[in-house]
Amino acid sequence: MSAIELQQRLNKSLVSSSQSLGWNGVLVQQYQYPSSSTVCEIEVPALSDHWLNLPLGNPAQLTQKRDDRLHESIVQEGHSIFVPAGQPSYWRSEASETDETMLHIHLNPALVRQVAQTSELAQIDLVNCFSKHDLRLHQIAMLLLSELRSDGIMGQLYVDSLTQVLIIHLLRHYSTSTQNIAPKPSGLTTSQLQQAIDYVQAHLNQDLSLVEIAAAINISPTYFSRLFKRATGSSPHQYVIQQRVERAKELLKTTDLAIANIALQVGFSSQSHLTQHFKRLTGVTPKQISKITRI
Repeated sequence: MSAIELQQRLNKSLVSSSQSLGWNGVLVQQYQYPSSSTVCEIEVPALSDHWLNLPLGNPAQLTQKRDDRLHESIVQEGHSIFVPAGQPSYWRSEASETDETMLHIHLNPALVRQVAQTSELAQIDLVNCFSKHDLRLHQIAMLLLSELRSDGIMGQLYVDSLTQVLIIHLLRHYSTSTQNIAPKPSGLTTSQLQQAIDYVQAHLNQDLSLVEIAAAINISPTYFSRLFKRATGSSPHQYVIQQRVERAKELLKTTDLAIANIALQVGFSSQSHLTQHFKRLTGVTPKQISKITRI
């Protein structure tokens, strides 16, 4: 069963979804469970994606049937429910006087395998987890939800980075493997680093992704992200933001273009998005730079 088929089966309202944003290998959906005076039961066939379910509202009584046994818990914000791809599940929720908010994150198994293999964990099995208290996972999920609510304002590269962090967390804490994730890549060559930088500079106005930049130097996205940070001190996403601000600063000083146009030319989604990062990195706003230049 796909995430879309699951959406049609569940008795709840879809509040927002990243489906239209086209994120690579991850689907983020926020749902609202309506209040109910009766016990609700649902059987979910095996899913094609890994399914992460995070409660965001009031504590609620929930039962999961797994391996012919019932597992009961009061789930609440900060807890996680994880069902690996290929596993069916049965759920029963008690009557509730209030609406409940849930965050669903679906992960493509091919992407998870790619990250696992790059992390020297080719043999790995993700396992079912019910009502686990996991604040770190909740923090990562909240960043993805914030990006969803902003309609992807930070861009594909930011989402790729968060997704990588999420997957590595799952590989470490939701799997049968006891091996530490400790890849030992030798590092980017000077040529590879320069090629990556050149690619970023040439496509700065586009919604860059880890896959695209890594493909430019024929390396896996997971390796690239780590090796790039090792070589530059910044993650790919941080580096791209820095370069966009530098390009904007140059255009502010050398052209009469409107700040809104400059923002789009250097890859920011809006003038406010540029201003936010510009002030954070330089201590002044684009308008202040523009005024100084024109004096």
